[in-house]
Amino acid sequence: MYDFVVVGCGPPGARFARRAAEEGHDVLVFEKGEIGEPLACSGHVSTDIWDFTGPDARQELLQNEIRGARFHVDEPQRTAKSTDERAREAGRQLDHAEPFYRDETISNVIDRVGLDRHLADLARDAGADVRDHHTVTEIEEHEDRATVTASTPRDTITVEGKMVAGCDGPRSRVRDALGLDEPDELLHGVLGFDPAPDPGDYVDVHLTAPRFFAWRIPRGDAGVEYGLAAPPGDGVQQLFEQLRSDYGVDLDRTCSGAIPIGPPERVTTRRGFLIGDAAAQTKPFTGGGILYSMTAADHAARTIDPDWPPTLQAYEHAWREDLSREIQLGHLLRRAYSLPEPIQRAGLRTLSGEIGVHMDRPTSLFSREQLGALLSR
Repeated sequence: MYDFVVVGCGPPGARFARRAAEEGHDVLVFEKGEIGEPLACSGHVSTDIWDFTGPDARQELLQNEIRGARFHVDEPQRTAKSTDERAREAGRQLDHAEPFYRDETISNVIDRVGLDRHLADLARDAGADVRDHHTVTEIEEHEDRATVTASTPRDTITVEGKMVAGCDGPRSRVRDALGLDEPDELLHGVLGFDPAPDPGDYVDVHLTAPRFFAWRIPRGDAGVEYGLAAPPGDGVQQLFEQLRSDYGVDLDRTCSGAIPIGPPERVTTRRGFLIGDAAAQTKPFTGGGILYSMTAADHAARTIDPDWPPTLQAYEHAWREDLSREIQLGHLLRRAYSLPEPIQRAGLRTLSGEIGVHMDRPTSLFSREQLGALLSR
């Protein structure tokens, strides 16, 4: 019997498997397809990402360094057709937006598929048994164990674990099997990629999508990422096509996925627990969850004893103590996306300029660094 059977090998599953294996636990991980695929998540993260990776990861995964963001409350201006003119025109949008910046790198753009594979390799190196192309079809929770059934292209296997970890995304099969509540909301996100290189160090954020936003992220030699997210009933695909058209770009590939917002009141049962998107451990104001999910994974590995189910409550307490205030404030920030345009413009104009805010910690809005940045204007 395994100590932990982990379903899903994205960042939360791989991180938990690595940390639990380092604690001496016997860990099995199932991933339904190729690790890292299909891509359904942006790779724009804070520089804290390197605290969760191996020493060579930055050189392997980094695509671009970001120094600031431009916030727009109107539609993007149509750009010219040539690559060079398109990049210059995107830069000129600074004249029509409110910039927020620092005199240092505040975030990184990374190879998102490569990150998953890197983290999975670290889990394997720590001793976890990571198996891709294993689709979990059934989870049963018992008084003293959990059984997990997975199918492969050749056969079906059933394994036992003292506990099962649901790290299988926003539409979690583990969550459903354990009878845990769904996230408060599932947004629909769409990504598209233009292969034309762009070394720019600002992202563009458009507060034009209903109840969320659209974005443009320069990825250096890897091209440019365009994205948009909104509630599913708001015609997300049509809105994304309008974004692409307004920028005047042709995209060589697109992908989409669900973005969970709002964690349920409970993410544990007697023999099971959720981490990451399955638990909606995401930032309500951006939808990002890579850093939150791996932070929660560390709490899980540190607090949960597979031989003592009451320790699951320690996990519930630990991750909420660390992240709940950030999530609550993130909900408040998101409400600003739906304010009337004149109020948005006034607010952005007041706060724009140099900032001291950490992109994963909205409570840093009240930090000494942010106060200093405001007073220095």
